[in-house]
Parts: sequence; structure tokens; C-alpha cells
Amino acid sequence: MADNARAKRLADLIREVVAQKLQRGIKDPRLGSHVTITDTRVTGDLREATVFYTVYGDDEERKAAAAGLESAKGILRSEVGRAAGVKFTPTLTFVADALPDTARTIEDLLDKARQSDEKVREAATGATYAAGADPYKKPAEDTDTDGDATE
Repeated sequence: MADNARAKRLADLIREVVAQKLQRGIKDPRLGSHVTITDTRVTGDLREATVFYTVYGDDEERKAAAAGLESAKGILRSEVGRAAGVKFTPTLTFVADALPDTARTIEDLLDKARQSDEKVREAATGATYAAGADPYKKPAEDTDTDGDATE
């Protein structure tokens, strides 16, 4: 079993090789400049690599890019093997990265929260407190039995 540092170095190398090959070497029109390699993870035994990617575009372009990556998997694995010089070249699995979609969802939720806060702020403008400015009871002044205040 390889150490974590070696797996990390191999993952970084795979990310670089795949990104460069997608940019310069593969002529598939489905893999245009809108595919970005975001991360790569390699198992501890260096047998399998998961390559995370994002696609700039709509769902149809994402599906086309996924099909293009699957068809180019053999070429990309050969390039990784040539660059890495390891005994066994890891198998490549391409996974669409969910991070941009998650970030977009979080941004949408934050926008809704800002709009809700703005509505509350507008509703609170000019409003008064129901119990007056100071709703807390204050201790009554000390009084004697005949009702006069003591000094």
C-alpha cells in the first residue's frame, strides 16, 4: 500500500495531465474549452483515480461532455501512464463535480434570506413597541401605610 503523499502526488499529476490533454490533445468537439478538471483523488493502492470535472453550459452540454470523457478515457489513461511511469496505471473514473451547483444553491438561499430581511426591515420602519419603549416593570417606590412616600 502506498503512502498518502505518493497518492497525492499521483493525483496532482493525473489532474495536470488530463487537463493538458483535454486542452491540447483531444479533438472531440464535446470536450471544448468549457470542461474544467477541478480535483483528482487516487485510492491508497494507486489502482483507481476519480477525476472531478465541471462543465460550463446547460444540461445538454454536460451530458455531451460526460459522453466525450467516457470515449476519451483510454487515451487519457495512456497519457497518464506515460507521464507517471508507474507499474500499474490507475483506471480513470470521471465524476461531475457538484460543487458549483451546491454553491449556486447556497447563493440563491442567501439571496432569499436577504430579501426576507429587507421586507422585515421595511415593515419595522416607523413601527412602535406594543408595550411602550421600556416594557420591563420597575420596582415601585417605597410607600408607608398611609400612602405617602417616605423620605
